[in-house]
Amino acid sequence: MWQDEPRPLTAPADEGAGRAAFLALMRAENHGIHRTDQLDGDIGYLDVRWIADAGEGAHAIGAAMELVARSRALLLDLRKCRGGSPAGAAMWCSYFFPDDEVHLKDIYERSTDSTRQYWTLPYLPAPRYLDRPVYVLTSATTFSGGEDVAYTLQAHGRAEVIGETTGGGAHPTARHAVTEHITVTVPTARTVNAVTGTNWEGVGVQPDRAVPAEKALEAAHAAAHGEARER
Repeated sequence: MWQDEPRPLTAPADEGAGRAAFLALMRAENHGIHRTDQLDGDIGYLDVRWIADAGEGAHAIGAAMELVARSRALLLDLRKCRGGSPAGAAMWCSYFFPDDEVHLKDIYERSTDSTRQYWTLPYLPAPRYLDRPVYVLTSATTFSGGEDVAYTLQAHGRAEVIGETTGGGAHPTARHAVTEHITVTVPTARTVNAVTGTNWEGVGVQPDRAVPAEKALEAAHAAAHGEARER
């Protein structure tokens, strides 16, 4: 990757420093929750820009889910979601399943030859959102952690994805400076969805209903309003 602004050829920050920087970003960004709303037809709406840490972000995620807990359907807008925490993605997904018995995904770490499993969580700080339709809005900007949530809910048949094919970043990576202007990004791990046995790397999450990103909210609202009315 080319950067117009030169960067010093220094060693990459250690894992602890990287996590601290991510947590600081999440605090500054309201743990990724940009907007909550109740749309016409008693349709809940959440605009999520980052997938927060499952520890520090748990109460903010719970507060957002509390606000839409009694809606008839939910629109989860990930069109501007640029990434985040794998554990946070598992927490978001947990709200849409009844218990802690759903295997969501694995992440295989090449350096340690180990696999970490991610399951739905047994405890959540807000009510689970069950037996009601969920629509996930996507765009070409949706990436990494946002794609994780969209792909997982789609693969488990728990949500309909409406919008554009996403960016296609499934593998955790490390960045290595080659020159002051060139950085190489190297995958260090691989995400494996528990249903499909694969992931969205390079191909993106394919929407169930393809529409331009700017029309996804209108399309999802109409679909949710119609389905909620029929129930």
